[in-house]
Amino acid sequence: MINARPTEAAALVGVVGPANHADGAVNSNWVEMSKFESIRATVFAGVLGVAATLDAKLEQATNASGAGAKDVTGKAITQLVKATDDNKQAEINCRAEELDVNGGFGFVRLVLTVGTAASHAAAAIYGHNPRYAPASNYDLASVAEIVS
Repeated sequence: MINARPTEAAALVGVVGPANHADGAVNSNWVEMSKFESIRATVFAGVLGVAATLDAKLEQATNASGAGAKDVTGKAITQLVKATDDNKQAEINCRAEELDVNGGFGFVRLVLTVGTAASHAAAAIYGHNPRYAPASNYDLASVAEIVS
């Protein structure tokens, strides 16, 4: 794949839209891991509110509706805080086999949790190494354009 375009190897499959999110949790959509070898979730902290915190973790489920949702072991960032982490990013990698596949878990989502004060944040989840190329076939419907 030396001449492959990046959109042939990775797809935008989940998002938490950029906003000034209120105190509490906001979730991405569920991503079907059977379509990819792995995913990468990128958390974007903007300007955090006074004394605010930002946490992010991956959850897994047995279907796209979130049945049996539980945390993916070891897939949480170190908390971002107002004092040091305005306008920083954090990333979480997850391979499909890191889910509880024996328990039937094959879907994953990102949970962002804002603590204390409303804060600007967003997140993107990219599916990498699709089982069937090109990856762009699995892009979210909200992807308006790919320029090559």
